Amino acid sequence: MLTNERHEFILRLLEEKQTIKIQDIVDATAASESTIRRDLNELENQQKLERVFGGAVLPGRNLNEPSISDKASQHLEEKIRLAKYAASLINEGDSVFLDAGTTTFQMIPFLKDKNIVVVTNGLTLVESLNDYGIDTYLTGGKMKSKTGALVGAQTIESLQNYRFDKCFLGVNGLHAEYGYTTPDPEEASVKRLASSLSRRSYVLADHSKLQKVSFAKIMDLDGATLIIDQLPSDVLANLEKKTTVKVESA
Repeated sequence: MLTNERHEFILRLLEEKQTIKIQDIVDATAASESTIRRDLNELENQQKLERVFGGAVLPGRNLNEPSISDKASQHLEEKIRLAKYAASLINEGDSVFLDAGTTTFQMIPFLKDKNIVVVTNGLTLVESLNDYGIDTYLTGGKMKSKTGALVGAQTIESLQNYRFDKCFLGVNGLHAEYGYTTPDPEEASVKRLASSLSRRSYVLADHSKLQKVSFAKIMDLDGATLIIDQLPSDVLANLEKKTTVKVESA
C-alpha cells in the first residue's frame, strides 16, 4: 500500500471509529509499526488528526467542551434514568461527592428524602440541593464559566478535608483503551482526587460518551463502576472486561 493510500485509509478509519490504535492500522495495512508512526506524525503535522498514547483521535474534538446549557438538554430522558438508578445506591447517613455535571444534577430530586451529606464542586447543583433540603458543602476554587465547575488548587485543598462513602462523576468520554477522560486537566484532577477519597466511585455516562476520548485522562475504567444505558451485548462484554458495569434501561 502506497503512502497516500495508507493516509486515506487511516483517515477513513478514524472517521468511522473516532479513535484508532497503531496496532489496528498495522494489522490492516501490513505496514511496520515505525511506518505507521511516521504516517500519524505526518497527518498530525497536516492537522488531520491528533496523536494520543498508542494511537490517534480526530483533531480538536477532544478539547472542545460544550457549555452546561448545551449539555443539559442532550439525552435528557436517558440522564434521568441513570440519575435515578445512581441515587438508589446511596444509603441513609452516607457522605457523598457529587461532581459538577448535568447527569449528576439529575440525581438531586431522588435524594430529597435521604439523610445524607453532599460535597460538590458544581455551582449549578447548589441551588437545587438547597431547594431539596440536602445538607451541602461547596468546595472553593476557580469557577469555570462554561460548566460552573470549581477547579484549581483551592478545590484540591478543600477536597482533602473530606472522605466519602460514595462519589458520582460525569465524564466527556469513556474508552476501553484510554479510560475516562474530560477536556480540562484541572477538572480531571478534581475528579480523580474525589474518587481516591471515596470508598466507592461511580461514573454516570449516557451512550454518547462511549468510545469517545477527550484531552485529559481521569482514570482507567477499572477506577470506577460505570452506570450507563442499555448497550449492545458485544460492547457490554468488552467493557465488562475492564470494569464493573451497571446497565440501566427504560
